[in-house]
Formats: sequence, C-alpha cells, structure tokens
Amino acid sequence: MLRLVVRRLLQLIPTLLGLSVLLFIWLNRLPGGPASAILGERATEADVARINRALGLDQPIYVQYGRFLKRLLDLDLGTSVQTGQPVWDEFVLRFPATVELSLAAMLIAISVGIPLGYLAARKRGGWLDVASVSGSLVGICIPVFFLAQLLKAAFGDVFGTYGRQTTGIDATSVTGLAVLDGVLTGEFDAAWDALMHLVLPGIALATIPLAVIVRMTRASVLEVLGEDYIRTAESKGLERRVVRGRHVLRNAMLPVVTAVGLLTGSLLSGAVLTESVFTFGGIGSFIRTAIDARDYPVLVGFILFIAMIYVVINMLVDLAYSVIDPRVRVH
Repeated sequence: MLRLVVRRLLQLIPTLLGLSVLLFIWLNRLPGGPASAILGERATEADVARINRALGLDQPIYVQYGRFLKRLLDLDLGTSVQTGQPVWDEFVLRFPATVELSLAAMLIAISVGIPLGYLAARKRGGWLDVASVSGSLVGICIPVFFLAQLLKAAFGDVFGTYGRQTTGIDATSVTGLAVLDGVLTGEFDAAWDALMHLVLPGIALATIPLAVIVRMTRASVLEVLGEDYIRTAESKGLERRVVRGRHVLRNAMLPVVTAVGLLTGSLLSGAVLTESVFTFGGIGSFIRTAIDARDYPVLVGFILFIAMIYVVINMLVDLAYSVIDPRVRVH
C-alpha cells in the first residue's frame, strides 16, 4: 500500500511539469501577448512595453519559463486582476464552499445512484429498470444551468435562491465548511441554514453524476450476476444477503469507483455554472467572472488546481481498489 502511494505521488511531478509547460505556451501565445490580453484592445504600445518589463516578458523564453516555474513552486500564482489580492489567497478563501457543494452533490449521487442502479439490475425489464434508465438519460441530457434555473424558480422560496456568500475569512471558522462548522461550534441554526442553501445547487450539480452512476452500477451488476461464481454461491445455499453483499456488490463496485473518482473531479467544472446561478461564492463563480475580466493569473491557477485534484483523486481511486478487492492490489 505504501509503495502504491509513493508511486502515485511521484507520478504527480511529471504530470504537473508537463501541464506547466502547456500553460506557459498558452500564456505566451495569447493574441498580442499576455500584456495586451490583460490591458485590453485599447492598450498603447507604451503600456504594453511597461507590462512586459514588469512581468519579465522581455527576457529570453527559457528565463521566462524558469521564473514561471519558480513562482508555481512557491505557490505564487500572481495577483488577481479583479480583486488585487494574491490568487492563492482567493482560492483558499473560496475553495471550502466549492468542496462543500461538490461533497453534497456527490453524496446525493452515490446514495441514490448505487441503490437505484442495483435495484434496476435486479428487476431487469421491470418498471423500475425502465424508469431508472430513462430518468438517467434525461439527467445526462438536461444542461446543468437550465436545471439550476428551473429548481431556483420552482423551489427558491422554500430553500432559498442564493447560496453562501464569501466576503472574508470568518475568525470562528474551523474547517471552512459552513455546515460542519455550525455543528462543531454548536450553532445549529447556522448549520441548518447552510444545509438548506445546499439542497438546490447540490441537486442541480448531482444530476449528471447520478445518471452516470445509475447506468454504470446497473451494467456492472448485470455483468456480475451472469458470472459462474454467483451461480455457484447460490447453489451452495448461501443467504441472499451474503451473495448480494459479498459477491455481487463488492465485485461490481470496481468500475463504479472509477466513475465516482472521475466524476468528483468533473464536479468542479460543473460548479462554475451552478455557483453562478445560485451566487454560491465558491471557486466556480469566481472563475466565471475571471473569464469575463480576462483574469489570466486566476485561470492559470484554476487549471493547475484542477490538475492536482484529479491526480489526488486518481490516487485515492487506486487505493480504494485495493480495499474493495485485494486481488487488484498493486505491488
């Protein structure tokens, strides 16, 4: 297990190094260069030259990349054009809100999707199977922002139309997660209010992962049910509960775990639209305004941030494999 963790951590280095090269090329290939992209179309040559000197863009390309890489290693992602604050500080401020929303969405998707997919496989051809497959197809087809607007219009009066606002770091915050902080500090009214404001954006963000998990679980369970060892276990007279839990579900979870890992990373991109609709105050809504404002330091930091999250999630998926089925443990 330790060897697997070390190996995955070492793989993080070339992945992020390659991504840094691509980001550096992207920044230097912006129309008119980074200075023109930051200043806008009406920038004068004097202004562009001043920004190039300030950013070191008049240096040789290898010197520029070396400085760019050093800043990344120092977690110096630059200063946000929108707020004038360091990009890293802005991410630290807003990331807990996005984590809380993503966890709520994935909890909904897993808690509903896996049982529903399993029951659909067990009742293959029945009304539940048809309804779950049809519903999952609809869930994949409906755009997240459209569903978010529908939920906001239909249930906004009950659950609230606006999410948490990020105006500063709360001195009483323990984890940055509003619901958990309310429980830990004994402010249960605040925890309940934060939970209510998570319902609508959580449901909107969970629709696509839920649909994928339902279909993946159903297909995986159907495949396992046709295996010889399942028929052998049933012919031995094992209890149905043992066969379902120890043989069917455990072996069917491997592809589902992979899907959950990939979907967890993709939730952050979906959060851009969902947070914008509900004014949630996380990284997603901040990125949307950064795109409008051509805030390239924020965009670079966001891309690197997402890449790190994907790598970490993939490592956790590999570790989950070895827990679910020791036969696939990597030595």
